[in-house]
Amino acid sequence: MKVSQRATYGILAVVDLAMSGKDVPVQARAIARRQNIPIRFLEQVLHALRKAGLVESQRGAQGGYFLTHEPAAISMANIFEALEGPIFHRSFVNHATRDRHATKPELLLGDVWEQVQQAERKVLEGITVEQLAWRQRTIDAQQNPMYHI
Repeated sequence: MKVSQRATYGILAVVDLAMSGKDVPVQARAIARRQNIPIRFLEQVLHALRKAGLVESQRGAQGGYFLTHEPAAISMANIFEALEGPIFHRSFVNHATRDRHATKPELLLGDVWEQVQQAERKVLEGITVEQLAWRQRTIDAQQNPMYHI
């Protein structure tokens, strides 16, 4: 599975929003700075996430972005499909033409690639933004240890 930079940035942005909480909108510039994402690219990603209904925006001086659902209700598959389209719905071999027009590689490997694709989707559906946010907090704590005197 190839993961685009767009999908990677989208995941980072959604995790950042999850870590910021639901009470206060987060400005795109703040996300871009923390996640090291070019602001113009991030704005395009956030626009796509908003169109998909995963994030909402609020205008004004105190405006920004926030998640529309709880982090536990958003999976990586949701983010991928919001940014890349229905990437998990392709069929490698059209079942109607399986017997007549399919090539030998399609006949031999078509079902295998479909099983791989289903396994990928199952993994992505099983990983939530809440889990990724927890993982990010753990990484941050390890990189920035607190010293008590």
